Amino acid sequence: MSRIGRKPITIPSGVNVSLDNTLITVKGPKGTLSRELHKDMKIVVEGTAINVERPSDNKLHRSLHGTTRSVINNMVSGVTEGFSKSLDLVGVGYRANKAGNKLVLNVGYSHPVEIVPENGIEFDVPSNTKIIVKGIDKELVGATAAKVRSVREPEPYKGKGIKYEGERILRKEGKAGKKK
Repeated sequence: MSRIGRKPITIPSGVNVSLDNTLITVKGPKGTLSRELHKDMKIVVEGTAINVERPSDNKLHRSLHGTTRSVINNMVSGVTEGFSKSLDLVGVGYRANKAGNKLVLNVGYSHPVEIVPENGIEFDVPSNTKIIVKGIDKELVGATAAKVRSVREPEPYKGKGIKYEGERILRKEGKAGKKK
């Protein structure tokens, strides 16, 4: 039995969870999230707790059990607290700023790169070398942060590029010099 899947999800006050067959909708102070879940998983809402049950012990149901519970838990915590990912710009002249709701990156190309956020995503630029991606959907926040990072991924020789906060870049040694 899945250890994660068996844990009940507590519903905080101010959060409304509604089930319509396989569609789950979570409404909270920060917004509303909806998601279509697998038809075999049984979701039971009892008072201030949500339980996820699986119909059998076959491989598919075991793999879906913990995943379904984690997805619902992320929806509940997203509408109450929200999610964020921090990115750092490393390199001489690399900088970021906001123009309206767009993110403008100057990362060594001949032109600035503009990234328009999807619905539910917000960019915050506290300094010109730090970007914070915020939102209520954990999956969308991670995907947007990965999209920003892919503009200029960190290279292994000098470590220049856009990296996640706390990410360790494996450094390579440069070309060996001639022996005399």
